[in-house]
Amino acid sequence: MIRHIEYGSVMIMKELRKKYDFKKLIIIICVATFLGATFSSPVIASDEKVSTAQDQESIKITIYNDNLALVKDARKILFDRNVNRLAWRDVSAQIRPETALLRNLTNPSQFRLLEQNFDFDLLTPTKLLEKYAGKEITVIRTNAATGVESSETATVLSTNEGVVLKFSDRIEAGVPGRLVFPGVPENLRDKPTLLVSLLNPSEGQQDLELSYLTHGLSWHADYVAALNETDSLLDLNGFVTLSNQSGIAYYNAGLQLVAGDVNRAQPEQRSARKMIAVASEMADVSQMREEALFEYHLYTLQHPTTLLNKQTKQIALLSATNIPLTKEYLLQGADYYYSGRHDTISQKQKISVFINVHNKGDGLGIPLPKGIIRVYKKDLNGNSQFVGEDHIDHVPNNELIRLKMGSAFDITADKVQTDFKQIAGTMRHASIFETAYQITLKNAKKEAITVKVREPIPGDWEVISESLSHTKLGASWLEWKVPVSAESEAKLTYLVRVKY
Repeated sequence: MIRHIEYGSVMIMKELRKKYDFKKLIIIICVATFLGATFSSPVIASDEKVSTAQDQESIKITIYNDNLALVKDARKILFDRNVNRLAWRDVSAQIRPETALLRNLTNPSQFRLLEQNFDFDLLTPTKLLEKYAGKEITVIRTNAATGVESSETATVLSTNEGVVLKFSDRIEAGVPGRLVFPGVPENLRDKPTLLVSLLNPSEGQQDLELSYLTHGLSWHADYVAALNETDSLLDLNGFVTLSNQSGIAYYNAGLQLVAGDVNRAQPEQRSARKMIAVASEMADVSQMREEALFEYHLYTLQHPTTLLNKQTKQIALLSATNIPLTKEYLLQGADYYYSGRHDTISQKQKISVFINVHNKGDGLGIPLPKGIIRVYKKDLNGNSQFVGEDHIDHVPNNELIRLKMGSAFDITADKVQTDFKQIAGTMRHASIFETAYQITLKNAKKEAITVKVREPIPGDWEVISESLSHTKLGASWLEWKVPVSAESEAKLTYLVRVKY
């Protein structure tokens, strides 16, 4: 009857006069009128409205250092008046649903959210079987000899560690044939979907923006430095490496990167999924704009970029040439050297090599995100060779960048304890020790160098005698700068008194 009601009042009257008397007819017309008004009313949305990435007007991503990103997805969607049920597809599979915020940009007045759910239970054969536990499905078998198919109805008893099916006369484990399901459960979807029930004040096409936090998007900085022939200058190029493991692609996205350690109340584990695609986008470095943001720094890419799922992408961050540097040779001791006898201290101790650069000047002078700097130098044939790498933390403007390259091959040190005395106390109480050392530095290089000898000395200490003047670096640190001529050696001797 309702089907015919939709076709108009003439057909209604014809159909009803055949079956009902006049009084019954009046009652039925009243009921039909009510039902017709109900089904045509905009108060209740009859169908789920589906929005996909094709509706996108723009998408913006702000990525933080620690596997976290803020996504702002703006779309144009056609709405009914009052209640709508919206399925917002193409959201990150690692979305944090509690952070989702949906705004109506066209008409924010009286726009209200009633309920939202995140369906991340994706449609797979295993999930489909799990949803049909306790329900009936059809099993189709094919006779291997004749090729004839037969079907039986079975109830899914369990899907734990395999499939258990109950037939009318038996129970079987495993999948005995092709399984046919009567339909797909509503809460299984082929893509992660955010379901939103909302009240909208007017019908028509409107602009909405969904913002949410998600895992699966991360970035880090990498730097490549090239030394000149004399190790006095270097060229530095920096780029950011983006990783997208969020489950969806972001096309023509506005990209911003936040450098800094942002506090998070409940951090989660990093995703361990394997990256299977690599893309490189070495843009003009002028297109990466830097600015202060709260106590962090924000880097904005000046053109849209695309991040495919399971992809890494590299984007240029900075480029600087002819940056002055200093090379540092360091021999560092240990505090236990000054509280006992040490007849055997390792001979030919290694000298650590550092290069120091100030973050200032042309090309530099911007806050540098933490990352790894890899250093190269050309050999006599003009081929670039790797000479070392080191981590840097976030480096503000005008700060020193200190990179450990490794150990010097042609510079060694011999350290000998020449004297040790306990002047007062015991080994555990009110002790006073005097300790003397001789350090011989050998330089096989063809140029003169200076080696810093840095010693951590515990307790209350004083230098009684020394062959070179020291510098006090802190309460427990002192340093000597020992010049060593080319293809020669130099000695440093000193006597230290320590009180515990």
